[in-house]
Amino acid sequence: MKISKKIVLSASVSLVSAFTFAQTLEEGIINIDSHKYAKAKQIFSDMVAKTPSAENYFYLGNAYLTQNEPNFTAAAENFNQGLALDKKSFLNRIGLASVKLGKGDKSGIADIQNIVTESKSKDAEVLFRAGEALTIFEKTNNPDLAVDFITKAIEKVKGGVPAYYYYSLGDAYRLKISTAPQVAGAAMSAYDNALPIAKNKASVYTRMGTLWMAAQKWELAQENINKAIQAAPTYAPAYKARAAYNIRYQENAAATQDLLNYAKYADEDPETQLEISKLFFTNEDYANSKSTLDKIFDKVQDPIKYKLRSYIQYSEGDYADAKESMNTFISQADKSRVLAADQGLLGLIAAGLAKDEADEAKKSALIAESQAKLMIAKNAKDQTLNWDDELAKIVGGITEDAVKTGPTSEAITNLNKKVIENPKDTDALFQLAIEYQNVENWNGAVLTWKKMENLLPDWAPAYYSEGYALQRAGNNEMAKTAYEKFISVVKPEEVAANKDTLAYAYFAVAYLEKDTNIEKAKLYVAKSLELNPTYEDAVNLNQQLSQ
Repeated sequence: MKISKKIVLSASVSLVSAFTFAQTLEEGIINIDSHKYAKAKQIFSDMVAKTPSAENYFYLGNAYLTQNEPNFTAAAENFNQGLALDKKSFLNRIGLASVKLGKGDKSGIADIQNIVTESKSKDAEVLFRAGEALTIFEKTNNPDLAVDFITKAIEKVKGGVPAYYYYSLGDAYRLKISTAPQVAGAAMSAYDNALPIAKNKASVYTRMGTLWMAAQKWELAQENINKAIQAAPTYAPAYKARAAYNIRYQENAAATQDLLNYAKYADEDPETQLEISKLFFTNEDYANSKSTLDKIFDKVQDPIKYKLRSYIQYSEGDYADAKESMNTFISQADKSRVLAADQGLLGLIAAGLAKDEADEAKKSALIAESQAKLMIAKNAKDQTLNWDDELAKIVGGITEDAVKTGPTSEAITNLNKKVIENPKDTDALFQLAIEYQNVENWNGAVLTWKKMENLLPDWAPAYYSEGYALQRAGNNEMAKTAYEKFISVVKPEEVAANKDTLAYAYFAVAYLEKDTNIEKAKLYVAKSLELNPTYEDAVNLNQQLSQ
């Protein structure tokens, strides 16, 4: 059979176009994975300009959806543009369902299931994007469905499976770890499958490293993150992961350097720089956080900038401006983006304002507001900040400056040098806390015991000692919280060995609650006497409460 030259040329052009599309699409995906969102959006925008197809509009919309702070408006605009070209477009319908999920609307899960059913699970990319959509947003994810859809996508691929299909499957599995720790092996297997075929090995090594971090296998975590940086020294997420590792070990200087490298290799677009400012704040590097935010503040349209500025102003003790910034965020942001932590911060701000308020009526109102808003964060079990510790700093003035101006000794100076050299030296920290107590520098003791708690969160004596130091410092509210934490951390098999300290902790809480919560005071003094029936102070308090 004779084939015309025209047909041959047309076929060749089609093959080249398909190859170019796949290559360009992969470049965009790699840039998203590398946290170069502006570059990725430019690639997808160029694809739309050249070929305004439903698929290209989806990829552009998805870039807006998966950036550090999703832009739901821009994402939805592009998905709707895609649907205007093809009203049946499964990808763009998945995109709109993802916007629902991002805004906290769980009906998006059913939408995605219906789209997959309607597609008859024939298209690998539709299955993959359906699975991916169910992993993006923490509060509305569905890892079981995500694993199912991405697994089917891998089975449907004709030709080579893209590496990002495998590592996205691993990402979906790891979302299940909190409820099913055994799936960590399945996640690692998916990453193992991605590694040989991934053009960017750093992407996979970084995921392996953070998976080991989740499993608290710190040496393996560090080993894999270092492999990622060796494989691709400009891969920004590896530095972000290593910063998290260093923050965990209170290696703040090393974490700052990692964040500077992350800033260097990630995009310089305002949205990414906003994320970098947040990371500096997490590392308690408020100077870099503020300078980064100030550089891009007027370029960012997202109201989240006001929230971040509020946190920075709060850290500086500028409570009035912090309140104004947070209220601006709340007034401008979609309601789904206002979190319990935002109310918690407003509670701390109210406590700060109350401290210097001369008018007793206004002071009482601010204290009541503070307690109510802090309770919102604590009831939601939010851990953005340690709410009790932050309140202690405001009410009790427990700060590093207060420690430095307090009593000291040669032993304290020498031990502080040891702790600076090795912040994880728990023996030195223990001795330092004791020395602070010996010279009655209770602020120093409190902050040092807290450092012990960060390193050894299950070591109960640190919480008891913190409570004692707080009580001696006159900070009874925080002392009560520390004693209750001590009580909760003591394991059943440790009760016999800790009878006396437990008896005192229960008594101390009862004593501090007697004027505000008599029923709780009665319950706690009874537990104190159960542990030590001859404890005279507890016996006397019990008689007083029984009258």
